[in-house]
Amino acid sequence: MKRAFGKNGFLFFVWIFPLFFSAPQNAIAQRLLKLNVVTPSGEKRVSYLTKHGLVYASARELAKVLGFGYYYNTNADKLEVKSDTYRLLFTARNQYVILRRKNGSERKVFQLPVSTLLLKKDVFVPLDYSLRFFKLLYGKEILFAAGEREIRLTSRPYSENKSDISEKGKKALPPKTTYDIYGMEISEKSNGTLIRLKTGREIRRFSSSINENTLFVFLPDVSIAPDLLKNFKPSGFVRKVKLKKVGGNVQLEFLLKKGYEAQESFQDPDNHDILIAIHSKVFARRDNVGKLVKKWKFSTVVIDPGHGGKDAGAIGVTGVKEKDINLKIALELGRLIRKNLKNVKVVFTRKTDKFVELYKRGKIANEHHGNLFISIHCNSLIKKPSSTNGFEIYLLRPGRAKEAIRIAEYENSVIKYEDDPKRYKKLTDENFILVSMAHSAFMRYSEKFSEILNKEYAAHTKIKSRGVKQAGLYVLVGASMPGVLVETGFISNYKDEAYLKSKNGQRAIAKAIYLAIKKYIKYYSKTVREES
Repeated sequence: MKRAFGKNGFLFFVWIFPLFFSAPQNAIAQRLLKLNVVTPSGEKRVSYLTKHGLVYASARELAKVLGFGYYYNTNADKLEVKSDTYRLLFTARNQYVILRRKNGSERKVFQLPVSTLLLKKDVFVPLDYSLRFFKLLYGKEILFAAGEREIRLTSRPYSENKSDISEKGKKALPPKTTYDIYGMEISEKSNGTLIRLKTGREIRRFSSSINENTLFVFLPDVSIAPDLLKNFKPSGFVRKVKLKKVGGNVQLEFLLKKGYEAQESFQDPDNHDILIAIHSKVFARRDNVGKLVKKWKFSTVVIDPGHGGKDAGAIGVTGVKEKDINLKIALELGRLIRKNLKNVKVVFTRKTDKFVELYKRGKIANEHHGNLFISIHCNSLIKKPSSTNGFEIYLLRPGRAKEAIRIAEYENSVIKYEDDPKRYKKLTDENFILVSMAHSAFMRYSEKFSEILNKEYAAHTKIKSRGVKQAGLYVLVGASMPGVLVETGFISNYKDEAYLKSKNGQRAIAKAIYLAIKKYIKYYSKTVREES
């Protein structure tokens, strides 16, 4: 899998895995070190820490070294970095970065692949993903050598600054209104119905639930525009809407048609609109996703060797093909499971060098009623050879849809080999929100397996961990079960590639995944018993 770059060369990923950022602050403080910053006026230092293979640096200290002003909001744990042209806003324990021009004419919201950290009234940001913004403010290239723990300021102009915040990135401001909820849109999608409540401010407390074919949206302490329902027209699953006051608070009641499966609600990070997604049963498992996995007995692992046939995947520095490595690791993993886990069935999406369309991989998994889906890949960078190395584990999780379609550009580009690429066109924008949200019933299981796998992989192979991340991958969308995509290493790196193409390396990787499955089954079985 090649890394997905936007048109400006920036690496985009979405959806954050918060489990890895729950360490006590005092434990983090003990690991604080000093990062060397080479400037024209001499060397300076910036505090940093390493967490799951990533370097997190003090945004406050880095701003000071670069000569920027800054302001820290202690109530909101937000740090604003100020240059002559831009304002850059980081929020602690949050993946969103807001970049705007000083005159306020343009504003753009970005997502980092991991959340920032809060430490000593300061926001620590992941340098691999945040340095781009500091380059933009600085106006010159800034080099970061993670292995040497050094930042070097250069005199070379930063070439991407003109298009980083463009007309396309303008944020549409809500109209001036005295009401907290001033508008409503209901739209039918190919896989459900999306309700958008337009808001004049951030609404921190709201809830939604379905009972007897009615969706209840409870909105405490908000004001509603009196003409909110004036232009309502039935759409999708929604046939009627009622507005009620309950205990002095507002409650919207959406009367629904049959055929829905479940609902989810969240707040749009761009404009604070409240989004409620109503899922169609078309995307549910035969045994009913909405009733959750607690009724399942663990019986089947689905192994998906990425790429194959006419799709070679990434090509390594010595010419090795990703598809071949994926298949060898997958077959060895299947052998270990069949030998040691007698009651577990193994299903492959492919066992030979053949091309399998993305939607068929999920279809195979669903038809065999899999309990766990594991897609095996190799990572790669466009520039070869590269010093970047390590394994990564990816999850699918609800998030901002436009980035979701863009993030896994290379993996999803497999579609170009398919006979009917148009089948994926509807998985865009809000449609992708609906599909990915349908996986919410599986998320804690996917998260738990990825946590176990991350530990076992790091302990039993010679490849370092780059952590658990999240992305919009069609192959994970299609499989209605807990699942992960494993990037076993970088074949654009000589050391990783040599290990990945060796029999010993492939066996070690397969064994690590097998041990993770074995431990996960114990956790799964225990959880099912407790919840039954």
